[in-house]
Amino acid sequence: MTNNITFIILLGFPNLQNLKFPFFSLLLLVYCGTVSGNILIMVLYSMSKTLQSPMYFFITQLSLCDLLVTTDIVPVLLHNILYGGSTISLIGCIIEFSTFASSDTSECLLLSVMSYDRYLAICNPLRYHSIMNHMFCMTSVMVIWLFGFVVMLFYIVTLQNLHFCGTHVIDHFFCDIEPIMKLSCSNTSIVHTWNLLMGSLVTVVPFIVIVMSYVSIAIAILRIPTNTGRSKAFSTCSSHLIVVTIFYGTLIIVYILPSNGKSLILNKVLALMYTVLIPLLNPIIYSMKNKDFKEASRRLRCKSFNRAEDT
Repeated sequence: MTNNITFIILLGFPNLQNLKFPFFSLLLLVYCGTVSGNILIMVLYSMSKTLQSPMYFFITQLSLCDLLVTTDIVPVLLHNILYGGSTISLIGCIIEFSTFASSDTSECLLLSVMSYDRYLAICNPLRYHSIMNHMFCMTSVMVIWLFGFVVMLFYIVTLQNLHFCGTHVIDHFFCDIEPIMKLSCSNTSIVHTWNLLMGSLVTVVPFIVIVMSYVSIAIAILRIPTNTGRSKAFSTCSSHLIVVTIFYGTLIIVYILPSNGKSLILNKVLALMYTVLIPLLNPIIYSMKNKDFKEASRRLRCKSFNRAEDT
């Protein structure tokens, strides 16, 4: 059965009118900041010996996730805002969502591993290096990315095999799963079942792991006798907690809670949070507030300046 739909129109934000150019300029600035910030984190990690620890290794993987989400969603969004809508092929729409799903799956799992890293560092420091060794870190990251790839492959295969007919308009700024399935005339029960399974496995389960880790961390911090010690211990995990709260909060509202009663504009605003804002906040929260990243950045600038003087 051939598809009646070969391309899809993304409406984006059709009511911007006079705010189109300010909104476009703001998003372009955010996009440039996101790409440069996350690339900087990866460069600093690869060039600095002081950042060679499990925590910073996982942060670089998080930056890679953010780069994938940003390059997958934001360029289409910028085109959408500038021209009042955008057209994308059906297969392009499926690939856009599949890449987004893969990146967000990997990010959910990475955040749970990072919370476990902070749990070991604060609650069980004597065993930290024996558990959080090179083999554990590499294996964890490989499993996470493999799982993300499987998620992407599943969505590409299953969505491409659906029959699409009728309207070819999506009232969103990117190809999300629910709007795509609404265009299908086929039985989408297998995709709905997979969504429910994945929603539980990669969102709820990691979230429970993170909550349990931070409850244990909070108890351990409260047992520290000095205010200085408590402040130092809390500062090592506060950045991660901020990211987790924003990221999981928006994902749970959009994908886990019932969609009845939620407006389209609310869904779009929440989607902007986890596709545009979070990838920008991660490098800001993890690097600008971190003295090791600041020191590594200062050394990199000094090396670059000295090389420029030598030439």
